[in-house]
Amino acid sequence: MSAIVAIVGRPNVGKSTFFNRLIQRREAIVDAVSGVTRDRHYGKSDWNGKEFSVIDTGGYVLGSDDIFEQEIDKQVELAIDEADAIVFMVDVESGVTGMDEDVSKLLRRVDKPVFLAVNKVDNAQRETEAVEFYALGLGDYYTLSSINGSGTGELLDALVKELPEIEEEESELPRFAVVGRPNAGKSSFINALIGEDRYIVTDIAGTTRDSIDTKYDRFGFEFNLVDTAGIRRKAKVKEDLEFYSVMRSVRAIEHCDVCILLVDATRGFDGQVQNIFWLAQRNNKGVVILVNKWDLVEKETNSVKEYTQKIQKAIEPFDDVPILFISVLTKQRIFKAIETAVDVYKNRSKKIITRKLNDVMLPIIEKTSPPAYKGKYVKIKFCTQLPTPYPQFAFFCNLPQYVREPYKRFLENKLRENFDFSGVPITVFLRKK
Repeated sequence: MSAIVAIVGRPNVGKSTFFNRLIQRREAIVDAVSGVTRDRHYGKSDWNGKEFSVIDTGGYVLGSDDIFEQEIDKQVELAIDEADAIVFMVDVESGVTGMDEDVSKLLRRVDKPVFLAVNKVDNAQRETEAVEFYALGLGDYYTLSSINGSGTGELLDALVKELPEIEEEESELPRFAVVGRPNAGKSSFINALIGEDRYIVTDIAGTTRDSIDTKYDRFGFEFNLVDTAGIRRKAKVKEDLEFYSVMRSVRAIEHCDVCILLVDATRGFDGQVQNIFWLAQRNNKGVVILVNKWDLVEKETNSVKEYTQKIQKAIEPFDDVPILFISVLTKQRIFKAIETAVDVYKNRSKKIITRKLNDVMLPIIEKTSPPAYKGKYVKIKFCTQLPTPYPQFAFFCNLPQYVREPYKRFLENKLRENFDFSGVPITVFLRKK
């Protein structure tokens, strides 16, 4: 589980450029993962071997100028609440503005590391002009240019030194996080499970800030249920703020094995729910989608089928995910939901014997080998599952660089067809033999 760093500041100071720089530095190291990163506001980064999550508050500001200030205040307050360190970005071109002063007022009261980053400093003249930011009362500042990257190293060196070591609680039990946008029925879902029966063992205050872990024992299977609805309800934050749901879900998702994503059937699988879905997918967690309040939806002949297809379309290419239609109110299918989450957990920890994997996959590859690229033919000789917490497979061949994305997806689909990995992201690597 990693520390969270939030980038705050008014619009157009370069937060997103800085954010992209942090994320891409890491993306350049890891293998390209199939699928598209849909959500541009959350990512992983590491510096000097220390990994952390980055949240760019910039993309969430909506509305006209007069709404800007309220929104920024809310986001800064939320970042102060949930993040472990804050990068406050200002712009040397426009100097200190009233909005910068407002933000610094909020940040001066904070008992967390705050780094003042003066952006767009790309020459000596601007270096001199940056001095005026001492007036914000936040002490020393870091000058940088997020476009060309100069100065970011010094800031990151200082930042990672201040990040707390987040200890993971060693829990043998699998963790299922109940996530979703506000008012989708997360707490009611958990209450329905727990209130119904007396299988409950203990309540443990979780590491996920103020979320509660409930130890739960059902179907002969013990696990911890994490309720993100309980995480820090802040009166000042408007419940429908997209940023809020995502930020509250980050820690719970990073720290669980399976995400139970609750969708309000009356609102649909909207952008905010998709953000949470991609967050889980990018962290390689198991996912079960529960469409709640199904009893309130006007039914047509194909309702379930149509709704399912709509969701699958939205989550392509990772559409091998169980989707259940439930009603927390009438307790319809809520235990089936937990049973499904248990199956997804088992799929995520499934290990396939190398011999069996090769017996199944090599004939498929022989029949449909990778298309020739620049006149070169790729021969895949052998495959194996890697010893990682979630399913990753390495296929060994003569020219891994010539295997394109569509063929990797073909391999993934064949793995799914032959070994049940429903609800679990799979990563396929090609290696030089």
